[in-house]
Amino acid sequence: MSIVDSPCYTKLVYKKTIALGDLYFFKNFLVCEFIEGLDINFDNFGEAKTEIDKHFGTQDFGLIGNRLQSYSITLTDAPLFNDTFKNLKAYATVTYTDMASKISEIENYFFSFNKQDFNDLEDAIQWVKHNIEETTAV
Repeated sequence: MSIVDSPCYTKLVYKKTIALGDLYFFKNFLVCEFIEGLDINFDNFGEAKTEIDKHFGTQDFGLIGNRLQSYSITLTDAPLFNDTFKNLKAYATVTYTDMASKISEIENYFFSFNKQDFNDLEDAIQWVKHNIEETTAV
């Protein structure tokens, strides 16, 4: 399910289309829906990083990778992502195929974020919101 079909879409702050796909920004989290066949690396993520920095600054936030399409992440760049996004407190991946689920499981070994995999977008949203509320309540 695309984020535009989610009940939380009514709380969308803004949508930004970049070269990698669509970024949907909410108060404390964003949902990324990237284009089929991409290989996401630290270099081509620069435009997304700029938008993330602009919206969240140093505020804690969550990210949901809603994998409607198949794409990969350059795992050797994971340390760069880990070091850059210190205020990313909840990272959810939503997958819709067995292959995408297996790829996401492998990625879990490389990223140091609080990361969870889901098969349902609404479950991912609730998990991210809960984790962000916990970090901001401290």
